Amino acid sequence: MNERLDRLISEMVEKGIRFPEATREFERRFISKVLAEADGNLSKAAEVLGIHRNTLSRKITEHRLKRRP
Repeated sequence: MNERLDRLISEMVEKGIRFPEATREFERRFISKVLAEADGNLSKAAEVLGIHRNTLSRKITEHRLKRRP
């Protein structure tokens, strides 16, 4: 895992991706994956992510993610 992450970071730095863009994209994808695994259940997803349900709702809006009903 560490080697894959190191390669990814090196590639991102070489391509000129800045820290704010990288963290925003990581957060968007991480939340999206957890939401999908929780079948769109905010409470379950928030618990897995270790954040408050309201924070998750705000981040879903911020990242314009779609939730399953």
